[in-house]
Amino acid sequence: MSKVKVAVIGCGTIANAAHIPSYMNNSDVEIKYFCDIIPERADAAVSQYGCGIAITDYHDALNDPEVEAVSVCTPNKAHTTITIDALRAGKHVLCEKPAARTYAEAKMMQDVQHETGKVLNIGVVNRFNTAVNKIRDLIQAGELGDVYHVYVSFRAHRSIPGLGGAFTTKEIAGGGALIDWGVHYLDIVMYCTGDPKPLTVSGKAFCKLGVDMPNYVYEGMWSEVTKDLNGTYDVDDSVTGFIRTEGPTITLNGAWAQNIGEEDRYIDFLGDKAGIRLQYGGNFTIYGVKDGKLWKDTPVYDSVNMFQNEIDSFVRCVRSGEKLPSHIDQVIITARMMQAIYDSSEQNAEIKLDW
Repeated sequence: MSKVKVAVIGCGTIANAAHIPSYMNNSDVEIKYFCDIIPERADAAVSQYGCGIAITDYHDALNDPEVEAVSVCTPNKAHTTITIDALRAGKHVLCEKPAARTYAEAKMMQDVQHETGKVLNIGVVNRFNTAVNKIRDLIQAGELGDVYHVYVSFRAHRSIPGLGGAFTTKEIAGGGALIDWGVHYLDIVMYCTGDPKPLTVSGKAFCKLGVDMPNYVYEGMWSEVTKDLNGTYDVDDSVTGFIRTEGPTITLNGAWAQNIGEEDRYIDFLGDKAGIRLQYGGNFTIYGVKDGKLWKDTPVYDSVNMFQNEIDSFVRCVRSGEKLPSHIDQVIITARMMQAIYDSSEQNAEIKLDW
């Protein structure tokens, strides 16, 4: 069987850290195009990986009948347009998270996926994480009993990425801490608890610590190369919320930046038989009662590379047509929740969702 020919659209950080190396490790894949609006990035990818053609217009890849699939690794603003163009060109798509800047844009992507029948997966990579899947299995097996509440914390001291650049410009990114970090945490909760429909959402997003950009003090900054102190800062650097679903309730506290010099990045699954704390990106601990005694256990297990697992699964489903857990039909639920948090913050009111 011939190799699946793919195009990588956007040759920045996530492409080089995850998508491209994972494709290169898959013997069933050939990367035919590296596309970036900055020519030097596309050229650098061709040189570094020793394959492919450098292009600046993604339509060149979409117009090539040999290309079966694309990875969309651009800033959030371009996700919807490129994904829809690719689907209508007959290509399967893996689009990085978040699906889009807004729920309305994500819904457009879902509608076109239904229209074309092509694969549309979103880069919620934790659905391919070993620890996350073990927690999901435990919940589904009833080991926690009734999971009635989940608490989410994604708080950091001063970690605003690329101050003044694309990350902190709402028109490009759609939001800040919630849409950048919170999407992963909320998606883990939804996946582990069976993607329950959210019913009501109340939240508040704050834009505080980064507003005075010239005087913002920090120890380190992700994507500092995109920093522009003459740029824009109009996104949330912290957020809180409460969500009622058909399953558990969810509370969240998140911050790119807070005036507390500690980091708390974990998820607590609270059941009436047992509870689990997942350290984000790490292992988990189970707490419960056995033989009349309190106990806890931190399981040890072999883990797979979640990015490699994600890419391998995407390539497989291009051939098989199977529906992965990262399909737009599942992931759009998180997009709707995040939109409702932002809407609730703006309106200072609880949002009721109709399905």
